[in-house]
Amino acid sequence: MASTAATALPDLWDRLVGTQPDPDLWVVIATAVAALAAVVPHNLWRISRNAVTIAHEGGHGLVALLTGRQLTGIRLHSDTSGLTVSRGKPHGLGMILTAAAGYTAPPLLGLGGAALLGAGRITLLLWLATALLVAMLVMIRNAYGALTVVVTGGTFLLVSWLAGPQVQAAFAYAVVWFLLLGGVRPAFELQMKRSRGGAGDSDADQLSRLTHVPAGLWLFLFHVVSLCSLMGGGRWLLEM
Repeated sequence: MASTAATALPDLWDRLVGTQPDPDLWVVIATAVAALAAVVPHNLWRISRNAVTIAHEGGHGLVALLTGRQLTGIRLHSDTSGLTVSRGKPHGLGMILTAAAGYTAPPLLGLGGAALLGAGRITLLLWLATALLVAMLVMIRNAYGALTVVVTGGTFLLVSWLAGPQVQAAFAYAVVWFLLLGGVRPAFELQMKRSRGGAGDSDADQLSRLTHVPAGLWLFLFHVVSLCSLMGGGRWLLEM
């Protein structure tokens, strides 16, 4: 048993830090189409948006910790909204970065994922995603949120351990495409809500109160980050 473990651990490490072959171009394009199909139709988006909310609230939580704030809990709701609560100064750079991290997290995670896939680090991407979801689960404070994160993390874990290289590659590319494409739509949805007089306490409005910069400029920043991430990540994934 000891010899088996001694052999398995180096093999596992080699898989984690090593590179995997890129999938065929048709797989990359097919996963992009599948991700687009999960983002554009309204009925499907109502379900798939839960994954974007996980990344959104996870971004708030991660930046809160990195800036020295005390993260007290994260809630994910069935209407795809969420809430991240942290303690610390109600103003200052830490609070600003925490508030700005929500809408920018999904596209930036997609961009980072595209960089890993462009370098052939498919297994590393899947394991990092699983680790982040496990860490996030500790901070979830409601049943629906816990269920959502467990199902998402369980999917990553099953694919990482049981699926073959081709399935892992297709899954990883689909996830990254979804983050890149799904990271664009929420900013446009927020813009539409604000044009109708709604979403008065959105991240953009909170940032406006914190910085005295118009909320529209923060919304413009969300658009820039998401669209630039999509263009840059897409080039990496398509190897252009």
